[in-house]
Amino acid sequence: MNASEPSDSARLVAAQRWPLYAAGFTTAFGAHAVAAGLGAESADIGLSLLGLGILLALYDIAEVFLKPVFGALSDRIGPKPVIVGGLVAFSAASLIGLWADQPAMLAAARLGQGMAASAFSPASSAGVARLAGGKTGRYFGRYGSWKGQGYAIGPLLGALAIVAGGFALLFLVLSALGLVVAAWAAFSVPPLAPLPRPRYTIVDVWRQSTERSFLGPTLVLAAATGALGAAVGFLPALAAREGLGTTGSVAVVTVLAVASSLVQPRIGSLRDRGRLADRPGMMAGLAAIAVGTLVAALLPGAGWTYGAAVLIGLGIGVATPLAFAHLADSTPPERLGRTMGSAELGRELGDAGGPLLVGGVAVAAGLPWGLCALALAVGATALSAPAGRTAKDNTAPTTPSA
Repeated sequence: MNASEPSDSARLVAAQRWPLYAAGFTTAFGAHAVAAGLGAESADIGLSLLGLGILLALYDIAEVFLKPVFGALSDRIGPKPVIVGGLVAFSAASLIGLWADQPAMLAAARLGQGMAASAFSPASSAGVARLAGGKTGRYFGRYGSWKGQGYAIGPLLGALAIVAGGFALLFLVLSALGLVVAAWAAFSVPPLAPLPRPRYTIVDVWRQSTERSFLGPTLVLAAATGALGAAVGFLPALAAREGLGTTGSVAVVTVLAVASSLVQPRIGSLRDRGRLADRPGMMAGLAAIAVGTLVAALLPGAGWTYGAAVLIGLGIGVATPLAFAHLADSTPPERLGRTMGSAELGRELGDAGGPLLVGGVAVAAGLPWGLCALALAVGATALSAPAGRTAKDNTAPTTPSA
């Protein structure tokens, strides 16, 4: 009887974490599936380039303003109700997309999805940290891997849904996905009651937000996400210039996302076993991103473009779980939600800033120079990686593996 108890406990703890990973998949899948569809079908639904840009930005704009708010709310009432409520709201907002042939309704659906994702995304990150039991690297690696899979298959499945039934079918699929994950989270995620919190003054909040243990990994996340946002837009453009068709060009993004998804759990496990330190790991990840970006900028040929995608994906997969795990380990549990929400805000700003930097420089000097500017910015950000947990620091308590 006693011999079976560890196995039963492991299965129970794993069952509690899987819905959190699925919530991460949902926000990534929803964002990229709709964005890819908008780009492909903009002419058919009467969107100008300006209108397309506005619709693409609505999701991120909502997240920039609301993620810190909902992150703080999850500290006050616990992550679970914010996760479940956000997923139900995501499902409801997706139903508005059944009338996606009208640009105003499409904009409302996109904005509503972004507002809902602003709730369950940081709350899910806080839940992962609360349930990690010291194995933050491993479980943030898995969380990031699930999000990477959403980025990878979102455009493909979104395109298939649009071909089969238009935007209405795509939004119906997203609505169903939100409901399924909400029910799963409601059934499996433990309550995770809010923890007692001291009163913080404005000075306290400012000091916490400017500490290197927060600002450093947040800048790393912003740089990695900025590179991802730029790569999603510009690597297919480079591939198309090399004569690849639509499928070959879009597949560059899938290669990047798959590389990132595969490496994240392994990097997290290396960290938790004390074999990879945070600062050199984050610096190495950003260096790989910078080198990959330079390869894309300076070496012509489809093979080099795909090689650049692999390097950028691997760099993102190394830097991201280390940065999230560092944030989780250096933050008191009672304010994990606020910290994760603020860090997600940094990611969203990076997601917007990366493409803007490349595009702005490219207008003046050409795309290679735009990519070189991005590589320089990412490389410089590596210097902000915080010191802290080292490869010998392996004192965290263990938890059953998922």
